[in-house]
Amino acid sequence: MKQLKETAEKIKSMEIRGAGRIARAAAAELRDYAGRFPARDIADFNKKMKYAAELLISTRPTAVSLPNAVRAVMRYVGENPEEAKASVRKLADEFITNSENAVRKIGEIGARRVRDGDTIMTHCNSSAAVSIMAEAHASGKKINVIATESRPRMQGHLTIKQLDSLGIETSLIVDSAVRYFMKDIDLVIMGADAVTANGSVINKIGTSQVALAAHEARKNVIIAAETYKFSPRTLLGELVEIEERDSDEVISKEKLREFSKVIVKNPAFDITPREYIDLICTEVGAIPPEMAYIIIKEYLGWGLGEINSNWKS
Repeated sequence: MKQLKETAEKIKSMEIRGAGRIARAAAAELRDYAGRFPARDIADFNKKMKYAAELLISTRPTAVSLPNAVRAVMRYVGENPEEAKASVRKLADEFITNSENAVRKIGEIGARRVRDGDTIMTHCNSSAAVSIMAEAHASGKKINVIATESRPRMQGHLTIKQLDSLGIETSLIVDSAVRYFMKDIDLVIMGADAVTANGSVINKIGTSQVALAAHEARKNVIIAAETYKFSPRTLLGELVEIEERDSDEVISKEKLREFSKVIVKNPAFDITPREYIDLICTEVGAIPPEMAYIIIKEYLGWGLGEINSNWKS
């Protein structure tokens, strides 16, 4: 139980961050948790697994990859605890492997859309987006990247570290300079924490501003997203919850106490309309945002009937 709660806290505090990483961490923790605790019978096992699943899902409400990963593992079967544990282990390992392979495949598919000599702008830190740039660079294309700081958590610093280690020429800019530098770029590549059924993208706060500036400047926007980041529940109009994080990520509580009329708003994500997105690059192919429903139905296996039956689950 202690390790389960520690993993949940690491996801909640963003010690483990990035939609793909938290999904893999949750799957691994469910696998390890199932292997650690003794269970009297299958009912007891199911009860404890349900508790673990609900705890992990509650940590980051916006990242659809997290509940999708948990649901993938919670499809385990077994008539007794040992059979169920073996099923959990198999499903978790499959999810983690498929997730890692998806990032590689997205890199291969997305790199075809990058031209030799392109200057690319990116926002926040996305392993899928970085994979595209890494593959383009590895294939011999000379590219430059302009990366935002991505305040207040500064995920852009992780991005420039990764790109620099690959030998890719990179510039770091403050978030408010996006529109100023948009004239100098050829392509925008960003990740996603969730993709809705109509093709809109939920990602790190500031993503919509980058996409809007790109739309104004007639620059293409590519979103790199694994299929498990698509949100089935949005098919019936359910909104993706936007996480509001603590004010001390923006200003210290001590400093904030100096003001009597100031409150801090710190949404972690925003929504980019599909009209500002040219292509969503997944591990099963590149699609226009309008085809997001196909991914949910064909690759996640969610039809309207299953969504209705699971609406309250």
